[in-house]
Amino acid sequence: MYSKDGENYFIVDAHIALWDARPENQRNIHGKQFIDCFYDYHRNLSPASELWTYEEYLYQGGERLMRDIFENGPVDHAIFQPAKLGEFYNHDFGQTEEAWALVQNNPGKLTYNHWWDPRDGEAGLAQLRRDAERFGLKGVKLYTAAWYGDSRGWKLSDPWSRRYLDACVELGIKNIHIHKGPTIRPLDRDAFDVADVDAVASDYTDLNFVVEHVGLPRLEDFCWIATQEPNVYGGLAVAIPFMHTRPRYFAQIIGELLYWIGEDRILFSSDYALWTPKWLVETFVDFQIPEDMQPEYSAITTQQRKKILGLNAAALYDIPVPAELRITAEPTEEPVASPAPEHAVPVA
Repeated sequence: MYSKDGENYFIVDAHIALWDARPENQRNIHGKQFIDCFYDYHRNLSPASELWTYEEYLYQGGERLMRDIFENGPVDHAIFQPAKLGEFYNHDFGQTEEAWALVQNNPGKLTYNHWWDPRDGEAGLAQLRRDAERFGLKGVKLYTAAWYGDSRGWKLSDPWSRRYLDACVELGIKNIHIHKGPTIRPLDRDAFDVADVDAVASDYTDLNFVVEHVGLPRLEDFCWIATQEPNVYGGLAVAIPFMHTRPRYFAQIIGELLYWIGEDRILFSSDYALWTPKWLVETFVDFQIPEDMQPEYSAITTQQRKKILGLNAAALYDIPVPAELRITAEPTEEPVASPAPEHAVPVA
């Protein structure tokens, strides 16, 4: 729990990873390119006090993860969103067994999501069923730009992808997280396009589609899709560190999200180990949209902060929230406005 100015916040970090990008795990030059790009994001968007050396960035290990997120950090619950990237790393980028051991050894603290790739065909579908049973999956993390042999990406709307989504519905894997953000070298920019979210969100209304990194740099495309599709959510990973280097840019991002999709469909994420959650939570609680931008974007309220920092993700994953940290509706004597129509109307 994080407390500031008499307010208590239940924090869910909805996007963390435990990775191994050390040279011995790099399959080829692309493995080095990938982690170097990660480190550039970390170095360019972090406060000087939060910078890591390149060597410690290659691999953190579970002990440090627990310390950074829960002991030194304010997080109540965190969700693993691993990436396989088997074309770049010998034993995958995300460390399944180490992450799963942390989940088992820290009950109530961590949720493990896994991955699937529709290019694995029937064998992958069988593996998904085994993974769902083993991990008790409530969500998966998908990388549509990942390479696979000669393939340099796939779409959520592909026929094989739909078969996997059908399996997710059957297996009760309700939360589909998709990396739809800035290009990471050497992956292709167009493979991160958000357009394929539109069709599957319409067709799979039993699933929640969490667009990680809110589609940056395609924020406008994401917002127009998400306002039409009530089961589309925005994850703030990569977007939220701009509070430090580009506060007005972040004010525009969060202002647009609150305007278009509202306070109930935005999720806080540190994207650990790109960044640690402590400084991000502290900065966000203090962050406010500049006054000269508020005629267009309303000021951020404490209730909105509480939902974004944890309550929204807790609702998606059925994470217990102590009664004193929940938001309860307060009675009002003012008339309640009629609900807005569900079609194509942004949330004001």
